[in-house]
Amino acid sequence: MTRTTVRIAMNGVTGRMGYRQHLVRSILALREHGGLDLGDGAVIWPEPILVGRAEHKLRALAERHGLEHWSTDLDAVLADDSVDIYFDAQVTGAREESVKKAIAAGKHLYCEKPTATNLDGALELARLADEAGVKHGVVQDKIFLPGLLKLRRLVEGGFFGRILSVRGEFGYWVFEGDWQSAQRPSWNYRAEDGGGIAADMFPHWEYVLHELFGRVRTVQAQVTTHVPRRWDENGKPYGATADDAAYGIFQLDGGVVAQINSSWAVRVHRDELVEFQVDGTEGSAVAGLRKCRIQHRAATPKPVWNPDIPATEPFREQWQEVPDNAEFDNGFKAQWELFLRHVVRDEPWRWDLTAGARGVQLAELGLKSSAEGRRLDVPELGR
Repeated sequence: MTRTTVRIAMNGVTGRMGYRQHLVRSILALREHGGLDLGDGAVIWPEPILVGRAEHKLRALAERHGLEHWSTDLDAVLADDSVDIYFDAQVTGAREESVKKAIAAGKHLYCEKPTATNLDGALELARLADEAGVKHGVVQDKIFLPGLLKLRRLVEGGFFGRILSVRGEFGYWVFEGDWQSAQRPSWNYRAEDGGGIAADMFPHWEYVLHELFGRVRTVQAQVTTHVPRRWDENGKPYGATADDAAYGIFQLDGGVVAQINSSWAVRVHRDELVEFQVDGTEGSAVAGLRKCRIQHRAATPKPVWNPDIPATEPFREQWQEVPDNAEFDNGFKAQWELFLRHVVRDEPWRWDLTAGARGVQLAELGLKSSAEGRRLDVPELGR
């Protein structure tokens, strides 16, 4: 068995997402299983180098997980020729500069989204990476969720017939921080720090819609700040300058209409924190993080509107569960494995910085649509 060591500079792993999903549940999980087995006697061994600004946090993480390499000097890490990949999970406002440094150093790139604070910046990163000849990828974790993998199976199998519409509901109540601590960092609610739910979630919805149903052609959105006053990590009140809810309508290729609500000011009355209902001429499905339920045309009930009597149809009971039929791994880890294969074996990869730029574009147009009160076209981006 041959082992190829891939050294990865991981910037931003002291944050919640960078630590839990990327470091612990992806890279360290791969190491716990002996590396990424390529199936032909070869193994990719990921070697993380923790990077960040807080020395005490990095040291604590390294000691907790028995890791040797960490640094607060990004420039020195990027100057190390043994480092193969630069990964970025910092706050959005800090990402552009760091990614440009990594491109200049000739490192392959893998980063969280949004890739930049505006479309021009996102396109510049894609252009620079292409010109430098480095491999590059953007995290698009939602399409690797079990529920959406099952939904993809239905789409590709022709279950829906002609798809008519997609309706998505995402969100939960994020505490204001006064009497219960908030579940999200305070920068998420400050526009000047790159916060806002449209900037955060519209990039997700772009690749989910694009991958499963077709390219987004138009967007009409309404964003708002429902909770204008919050408390930060130190218990100090501040004014929320970023949107905490975004309501979007998207027209897709083939005339499919998608409506997706995103909110950090909603209490959950659904089975999962995100759910998508897809309706087609031959059947419908409701997919969440893990589960997916279907109702075929032949099994569709025939309700009649009558507000004078209680509902007699057990509507939820009339849907059928889609079986797993497979072992589903952590979505972040699954995409990391594909990117490592892409870097080492040059296997196919399509979730690059240009795909990331499409997400930034949709968020930017969504905010503009809301400000101007009109529907906007979404131009196709070239490489």
